[in-house]
Amino acid sequence: MSLTDMDQDRYTVIVTGGSRGIGRAICLAFAGSKAQVVFTYNTSAQTASETIDMIQAAGGIGVARKAAADSEAEMSAVFDTVIEQAGRIDVLVNNAGITRDGLVLRMKEADWDRVLAVNLKGAFVCSKLAARTMIRQRSGRIVNIASVVGISGNAGQANYVASKAGLIGLTKAMARELASRGITVNAVAPGDVETDMTAAISESAKETILKQIPLGRAGRPQDVAAAVKFLASEESSYVTGHVLYVCGGMYM
Repeated sequence: MSLTDMDQDRYTVIVTGGSRGIGRAICLAFAGSKAQVVFTYNTSAQTASETIDMIQAAGGIGVARKAAADSEAEMSAVFDTVIEQAGRIDVLVNNAGITRDGLVLRMKEADWDRVLAVNLKGAFVCSKLAARTMIRQRSGRIVNIASVVGISGNAGQANYVASKAGLIGLTKAMARELASRGITVNAVAPGDVETDMTAAISESAKETILKQIPLGRAGRPQDVAAAVKFLASEESSYVTGHVLYVCGGMYM
């Protein structure tokens, strides 16, 4: 489907980085409520196509657009078309994120800049675009995908940690700015979750991480998606500026 096939009577959700992993699970959680889900991706068109098929099978409408979350020009084109065709934005989920790990003393400036651009600037760009419409609607939900390491810190990930800590701060600032217009802004902070990103971790490192999790298992993308869907629901209408940890007790 294309953006021109969108239905103005359907609940409209935008998810950045929605083609796989946690992003895909979030798209599918909303699809189960028959929402129309527009997700962006910046990698494989094949993976995006598979996600669209899953959204359709779950009862939703799925639309994919290749766009960089940190590019205001590219994201503006997506948001403008969604508004033109769907008439509104009910939920924005800022999920797009990358890692470029390394110790601070060895970290390349380009790796620092890229991670901060995608993970933090991307959320700023998309939130600003969504807020313009949500303010006119006097309603909306923005959910940012942070991380427990944004609170606890993590060796070898200074750029990623800084981006997620900044995202938590951005969440709280936007929550104060937008509350009077009926818009809530919250963050979900996952811990160790089974995704393509974490699959590259060595078995010994995985065992070390599991020892830090009281529930004794890694999270699933669906665990994060369920938290996001709650924060986007009417049941959470009195929750804003909150960071919801989905980490099996890894951080308390």
